[in-house]
Amino acid sequence: MSDIKRAYNFNPGPGVLPLEVLQEAQAELLNFKGTGMSVMEISHRSKEFEAVIQTAEADLRELLNIPANYKVMFLQGGATLQFTMLPMNLRPAGASADYIVTGTWSKTAIKEAKKLGTARAVADTEAEGFNSIPASLDLDPQAAYLHFTSNETIHGVEYFSEPTPPDGVPLVCDTSSDFISRPIDITKYALLYAGAQKNAGPSGVTVVIIRDDMLERVPENLPVMLDYKTLAASGSLHNTPPSFAIYMVGLVFKWAKKLGGLEAVEKNNRAKADLVYKTIDQSGGFYRGHAKPEARSLMNIPFRLHSEELEETFAKEAKKENLIGLKGHRSVGGMRASIYNAMDLAGTQELVKFMKEFQKKNG
Repeated sequence: MSDIKRAYNFNPGPGVLPLEVLQEAQAELLNFKGTGMSVMEISHRSKEFEAVIQTAEADLRELLNIPANYKVMFLQGGATLQFTMLPMNLRPAGASADYIVTGTWSKTAIKEAKKLGTARAVADTEAEGFNSIPASLDLDPQAAYLHFTSNETIHGVEYFSEPTPPDGVPLVCDTSSDFISRPIDITKYALLYAGAQKNAGPSGVTVVIIRDDMLERVPENLPVMLDYKTLAASGSLHNTPPSFAIYMVGLVFKWAKKLGGLEAVEKNNRAKADLVYKTIDQSGGFYRGHAKPEARSLMNIPFRLHSEELEETFAKEAKKENLIGLKGHRSVGGMRASIYNAMDLAGTQELVKFMKEFQKKNG
């Protein structure tokens, strides 16, 4: 692949994947582990695929130090399906659940939860433009759970310490866009979920980590593919799973371990984010960041220029320099650089170099 020009991929999801992971998948594409078949062709009941999914789980457990009393599931439907599965499984009939609304995805999560029962916004930062983490929460000590989104992909707001629920209220997190980007204490959570396509692999698989006691809450007679208890008991193999996506996620976990684990991953991510934020802050207002400094995401960096016309020019000129995916989400406009784990320092330096040159020409 040395003669193939790779883009500097700043897309928010599906996002950049490690080159060596792609190369390994390429090398094994036609003949996986001597089977004479692709991993996409082998039976999900075969010993070869069982090794794939079991190794992926073991490596994730090592990366996140997941205790034995938690189940790991590789599911389908994206994080968006979890917006529905979560209240179906963990909110008893007649109960209410608490949600912290800090951006588009937590706003969507509570909207879906309200379709099936009662859900309360214990804080909502939309009036301030979704640019911060709320300082106070109106918590219900009887809530079925407290849900938050650790990193808002669109607005670039990230939690760096968990909110504290009342005693006995389970903490639940959508960690899709900062999954495996830094160490966290899993024991603070009852359930975490993450669509893989931002930091952990390709689209098509969602990782769910759930504490065993939460499975006791699952009501009877849920549709089988929406039932955490059934899916956990089957080892994610109740039906044919997204086998190739799981295989890719497993390769990403091995890659993260090879880097030195999540401590090393976080160090890299902070160095990259510091470069971009420093460029924004030192631009004299030419570039304007969105999130307040204490809530700035290490994964997604939205920023604006003086006009939409200039932003359009920025995106076009960046593309000519092989810097791809820098337009902001259609709902908010502007620019956004997603610098997930697999975006290396060199790629981030190319972005910063372009930003400085663009300012010189257009400032």
